[in-house]
Amino acid sequence: MNLTPKSKNVSKWYNEVILKAELADYSPVKGCMVIRPDGYSIWENVQRIFDAEIKKAGVRNAYFPIFIPMSFLEKEKEHAKGFSPELAVVTKGGGEDLAEPLAVRPTSETIMYHQFSKWIQSYRDLPMKINQWNNVVRWEKRTYLFMRTTEFLWQEAHTAHATHKEAVEEAERALKSYIDLYKNHFAIYGIAGIKSKSEKFAGAEKTYTYEVLLPGGKALQAGTTHDLGQNFSKPFEVNFTDKNGKLDYVWQTSWGLSTRSIGGLILTHGDDNGLVIPPDLAYLQIVIVPVLSKSKEDTELISKSWEIKANLEKIYRVGLDERQEHTYGWKLNELELKGIPVRIELGKKEIEEQSATVYRRDLGTKEKVKFNNLEKYIEILLKDIQDGLFEKSREFTKANTHRVGAYDQFKEIMRTSRGFIEAFWCESEDCEMKIKEETKATTRCLPLDAKTEKGKCIYCGKESSRRWVFAQAY
Repeated sequence: MNLTPKSKNVSKWYNEVILKAELADYSPVKGCMVIRPDGYSIWENVQRIFDAEIKKAGVRNAYFPIFIPMSFLEKEKEHAKGFSPELAVVTKGGGEDLAEPLAVRPTSETIMYHQFSKWIQSYRDLPMKINQWNNVVRWEKRTYLFMRTTEFLWQEAHTAHATHKEAVEEAERALKSYIDLYKNHFAIYGIAGIKSKSEKFAGAEKTYTYEVLLPGGKALQAGTTHDLGQNFSKPFEVNFTDKNGKLDYVWQTSWGLSTRSIGGLILTHGDDNGLVIPPDLAYLQIVIVPVLSKSKEDTELISKSWEIKANLEKIYRVGLDERQEHTYGWKLNELELKGIPVRIELGKKEIEEQSATVYRRDLGTKEKVKFNNLEKYIEILLKDIQDGLFEKSREFTKANTHRVGAYDQFKEIMRTSRGFIEAFWCESEDCEMKIKEETKATTRCLPLDAKTEKGKCIYCGKESSRRWVFAQAY
């Protein structure tokens, strides 16, 4: 299974490992992809974990149509302008011209808020919190498996509240849930902050983001939450009668996480030998591989393998590789490529010693473990792998975060290693645009914990009081 080393060419490695590890394949439709079972199972685990968190927050799942009347999108002007270059539009149906063109869902604010206006009448109907697990279409010119495709999967939650304070609290709560998801399950470190005016979601008052630094020095917008104010409730007439009998417009939020997160996972943890999947999201956390010889000894070996599997799968996702058509070495290489966190190897020697050889994928190390201690060992090992991957991600980000005071230094970093750059910025859109034109770096966020300091804008030299994080985006 020849694979371009990640250390030599991360972009080529990325495409190869996705195809060879059978996470996804190219679709005959340009810019789209087929997510294969091994890849989709990662998304299923994300859904399983995050859907439980959504429901704890009082958010319920629903489904809305993929087709949206163009007139809906045009009700919020900034929203329409922001998405118009990416829209796919249907003008014919059943062989006839449609009375009104239909946009294929780029996001669901407009179609959902049309329904909200029908469902919300009184303060008693609030808060309304609805989530979708669905697909969206944004016509991309440059596509990249998982990271940027014309069609992708995501969850998008939309909430309506009686006060702005409640909406802001919901947007901030949702951001924290994304931070927890990435830290505790994806094992990925990032920076939480607020987007600049030009980088915020089209139609939002404020966008909160979790930004992740990936190998190659580029940033991934890993999850966003938006304070929409009343920017959608007014054009869509989502209003309610408050406790005093006064008519008011609701305050809204939206927040989403997409299959781009899987691309971030692959790039963050993978190595020269293939994928490295954190135990929490791996479709199989453990695979047992007996060394089969087609002899009578195999009977005892297979019996022990099934016994271990039965004990472990009460808690973990466990596989058993009994295939005879592949050599033992071939199977080990395949499991390495697929990034299975733990491999349990069993042969004649292990049976004699009443021990298993346990291999951990993240460090590439092996240890002999007595059968009667295996379950406890695995429990500690999987947690250690999960925590270790997060710490490695944190260390990488810290090592590739640069605090600069001169624009020449800023440009040199962007020309060479890239990474996160912390720099003062006057918050002028003109400076922001020129920095992007000259270096490809965009403002990723103002960190939530940013301090007020005295400084000068990295570009124009004007007085500035806050350091923003810049990076080139995926």
